[in-house]
Amino acid sequence: MRTTMDLPKDLLEEARKICGAKTKTGTVILSLQKLIESKKIERLRSLRGKLDLNVDLKRLRKDRTAAHAGSLKSAG
Repeated sequence: MRTTMDLPKDLLEEARKICGAKTKTGTVILSLQKLIESKKIERLRSLRGKLDLNVDLKRLRKDRTAAHAGSLKSAG
């Protein structure tokens, strides 16, 4: 998609140098990808300690082991 933007030259140049992109387009794309990734991580971290998963790890591991063993039998 073609878009026209008025970006501060010094900001774009600093971002290009930091991220190692060769083009302005590459700089903007990489910057947007990193921003999205950072915000997703931030959102996940904000949930730390707020979710009650009520998980029985021993049972989950046992069920996973049994399921894996069953898939090996059917594949062989």
